[in-house]
Amino acid sequence: MHIHAVKGEAECKYWLHPDRFDITEQFEFRCTPRLRREVRQIILEHFDEIVAAWREDFGGDHAE
Repeated sequence: MHIHAVKGEAECKYWLHPDRFDITEQFEFRCTPRLRREVRQIILEHFDEIVAAWREDFGGDHAE
């Protein structure tokens, strides 16, 4: 289960770990430290909603 974030030329990808309410950064491209913090905060604030939407759209935790 993962999420991509894009802003202008900046991009990052995070893996979501619903079993431990955590995220892991997979990669970042042209993201400032501030932007990375903002993205992490947004993901964590909406974690349950993102997980529920992923499961509804893709079925389970491991869909690509």
